[in-house]
Amino acid sequence: MSKSFELEGTMKVLMDLVTFQSGFRKREFVVTEEDDRYPQDIKFAVVQNNCALLDSFKPGDKVRVTFSLRGNLYKERYYTDLQAFKIERLDVDGSSSEPIPQPPEDFVADTVTDDDMPF
Repeated sequence: MSKSFELEGTMKVLMDLVTFQSGFRKREFVVTEEDDRYPQDIKFAVVQNNCALLDSFKPGDKVRVTFSLRGNLYKERYYTDLQAFKIERLDVDGSSSEPIPQPPEDFVADTVTDDDMPF
């Protein structure tokens, strides 16, 4: 399994969906990372069903992108892609605006005492 990375920044550009003859779908987007002295524009890609992840975003949104590195060799040239698989909208303070899952209303927590320890 490949390692995943995260980057926070501002959504700068959302490119159009591209569908190839084979049925492969790809959509690219650019996030500006401003933690450095010189802001960096980083291009990511989402593929296949993950293309729908970008539907609710627009330029100017603060986001956290979780991605993996992909590389390949084609015609004696090496290519590297940053393939995003999770995109979260951030609030102004940098926290995620995704709701925190809550237990169902009828959930009853087990009460555990020292006598009930499983070991």
